[in-house]
Amino acid sequence: MTDNAVPRVPLSSTAALDQQFHAALAKMTSSLSIASATLAGLDWGIHLAVSPGKRIELAMLALRQSAQLLRFVTHSDAAPQNPSEQTMPVHDRRFADPSWQQWPFNFLHQAFLLNEQWWAQATSDVWGVEPHHADVVGFAARQWLDIFSPGNQFATNPEVLTRTLAEQGANLWRGASNRIDNGARQLRGAPAAGSENYAPGRNLAVTPGKVVLKNQLIELLQYTPSTAKVHPEPILIVPAWIMKYYILDLSQHNSLIKYLVDQGHTVFCISWKNPGPSEHDLGMDDYLNTGFFAALAAINDIVPQTHVHAVGYCLGGTLLAIAAAAMARDGDMRLASLSLLAAQTDFAEPGELGLFIDESQVSLLEAQMQQAGSLSAGQMAGAFQMLRSYDLLWSQLVKQYLMGERDQMSDLMAWNADATRLPARMHSEYLRRLFLHDDLSQGRYPVDGRPVALTDIVLPLFMVGTATDHVAPWRSVYKMHYLSPAEITFVLTSGGHNAGIVSAPDNPRRHYQSMTREAGGAYVSPQAWCEAAPMTEGSWWPAWQVWLAARSGPLQALPEQGSARYPAMVDAPGVYVLEK
Repeated sequence: MTDNAVPRVPLSSTAALDQQFHAALAKMTSSLSIASATLAGLDWGIHLAVSPGKRIELAMLALRQSAQLLRFVTHSDAAPQNPSEQTMPVHDRRFADPSWQQWPFNFLHQAFLLNEQWWAQATSDVWGVEPHHADVVGFAARQWLDIFSPGNQFATNPEVLTRTLAEQGANLWRGASNRIDNGARQLRGAPAAGSENYAPGRNLAVTPGKVVLKNQLIELLQYTPSTAKVHPEPILIVPAWIMKYYILDLSQHNSLIKYLVDQGHTVFCISWKNPGPSEHDLGMDDYLNTGFFAALAAINDIVPQTHVHAVGYCLGGTLLAIAAAAMARDGDMRLASLSLLAAQTDFAEPGELGLFIDESQVSLLEAQMQQAGSLSAGQMAGAFQMLRSYDLLWSQLVKQYLMGERDQMSDLMAWNADATRLPARMHSEYLRRLFLHDDLSQGRYPVDGRPVALTDIVLPLFMVGTATDHVAPWRSVYKMHYLSPAEITFVLTSGGHNAGIVSAPDNPRRHYQSMTREAGGAYVSPQAWCEAAPMTEGSWWPAWQVWLAARSGPLQALPEQGSARYPAMVDAPGVYVLEK
């Protein structure tokens, strides 16, 4: 056990008291550290107080903005029936509807946006403030300002007022009904409305296959071939356990697994168990050994004497990189290639998730997880909602409760509502070893008591980053270019962390850039890469399939499903994916 792990030994009486107190505090603060926020605020406030130049700059900005707003108002046509033709000082997609150009709504939303600009300047570039504290204060300011956005209030949102007049208030009745239904579902622990129309094994995760391995942590699914012959090298998919695996096997039209099977690949996929309190002591080593290596051993028995294409998505990709580095260190040559989809290996710049990760915040989560045994899905969902508060929170509240509308449930939305938990020990190790200390990229991450180094990985790499990813920012994913000397084909695709990966070839709104760095080639910065990499319309899936096929042998006879040691059991999607 490392010093960074959740301790297995019993706590002393005083430590147990502290743990219980902090766990209770976490419940009161929605798992957010008050100490961390207070320290950030004090750091910013004190340094701003002793920065007269910054205060003068902010005062001058306020004066310029006031004059700008005054000019806009005085030159605008105040007649409510005519939209203003005056150029607005600030533009924002939240206020794109033409009704926001009418008086007084044009004044209200412009004042709000200019206020946002002022606070963005006030919370950045203050002399001496620790960067993490500046990010936290800026984030807190944005969250607080959003509460008072004119778009989020009934009386100051012209779109809502127009709808209310047109429907004589019927939208508000529907909104009240939506609020009551959502509240009742939350109390019952039921999923979002419409989720009942989707279920794994019924209309999600229906690619035919069998469970060929089941242990206390995983079910290994082997999919039934749909072609007369297949490439000899099987594919092992390692999904994240922060989500259920069938994000990669949604409906028939957008299933990545079905796509690979239809292209003549033998596909295996890990389905992780949804942990409960009894699994609180599972750690990263368990996910590595009982998960990845157990699955790889089964595949080697079912499809012997061949190498394996390993694919990792999100946290599963991080685990796969750790495993590949350990295998390279130990001379284990069982892999043919690595494909890492929206997966980070360097956590020095983890993006906006870093707002919630410091010693105070991690310690608070550890105290809560020691008591509960796992991190709940609700805690993770709340953090993601705040990161994208307009898209995931405020716009949905306005739409459901003021406009009286509900989005039509989709397969991706239903999957998103089918949440998972994280074991206490594993989550603590993940946050400390990777996010806080960045052990993997620094060559300190231990496997079997010895550190691994990403520089040992020389297998061909196919990597995908997504342009609007808030979980694994593409520039962070890109850092593998200076961590490994391997040949790297890097793809930057449109979309976010989920929709960018679930990018079926028939999706007309997708495009991507791609370029290959030869093994041992010179490093190219992300900006230079963007300028040089050609743009291609459509999905990146076909390009990946060509890449896999070029590193696979010629088509041959179909393998058996399962083996004597690993017999085919229940049908895919198995049992673990159904656990709540």
